[in-house]
Amino acid sequence: MGKKLIVVIGATGSQGKGVVNALVNRDAFHVRAVTRNPETYTGQAHEAVKADLNDTDSLKNAFKNAYGVFAVTNFWENADELAQGRNVIEAAKEADVQHFIWSTLPNVEAISHGEFNVPHFTGKAKVDALVKSAGFKNYTFVQAPFYYQNLSGMLSAQPKDDGTIGWTFPIDPARKGIHMSDINDLGKVVAGAFLQPDAVGNGAYLSLATELNSFNDILAAFKANGKEYSFTRVPGELFSTFFEGARELTEMFGYFEKYTYMGPNSETRIDLAKQTANEDFLSFGEWVRRGQ
Repeated sequence: MGKKLIVVIGATGSQGKGVVNALVNRDAFHVRAVTRNPETYTGQAHEAVKADLNDTDSLKNAFKNAYGVFAVTNFWENADELAQGRNVIEAAKEADVQHFIWSTLPNVEAISHGEFNVPHFTGKAKVDALVKSAGFKNYTFVQAPFYYQNLSGMLSAQPKDDGTIGWTFPIDPARKGIHMSDINDLGKVVAGAFLQPDAVGNGAYLSLATELNSFNDILAAFKANGKEYSFTRVPGELFSTFFEGARELTEMFGYFEKYTYMGPNSETRIDLAKQTANEDFLSFGEWVRRGQ
């Protein structure tokens, strides 16, 4: 039998790159990367095709002959995630995709009973129902964590007025509420899921969370590797005025502090992700040590 064709949406993004690499490393799959600019694609996928999440016809073409699809949307591109999710599902069904894996997040609105409004979490979660009702032979949900890479990217330490460098956020730095991982490890979970459809292709939720940390834990890990950072807690109302989009982060950190990133009773989902990957995940301390 030939290798199963897996199509990876968002193959050049933070999640998609790790998924492509993990699938290629397993040697059981032929990987097709979906990107808006296939002519400049430099990743490890065996082929790259052009498609857009807002164009169902382009997705149908991208999914031809596919056994599986990994799909993720990007809230930060001002995306209508529900509409894009519907497009991907429709195209995958028409292409007779056998195993559909949707990258989702906890439904903050439901978990907090409306106390916190975090659209970049809840918007993905609202697509879950569409996946469940689509009639795929196999379907799986993966929940991505707070990426270690966030701390060197969009949420990197910043210079402060007191001369230190660090973070200023509206969260108790002692609260262990942040489920964290190297985002590249999500690929190990996804690859494991495609290899085990009978075990986790029945609508299972796989939550990638290598560690549950507080910001004090984060500071300690950096300090152990010779990097000294500070942390300042500020009220949410003040933080929300700092920059456009800060209100969204205020709500997110409030949710983390009260319910944790993955939400209550997440241990079973976290354990299942580890079992499914059947590979070690990179610790935060090791990630820092490597100078990422």
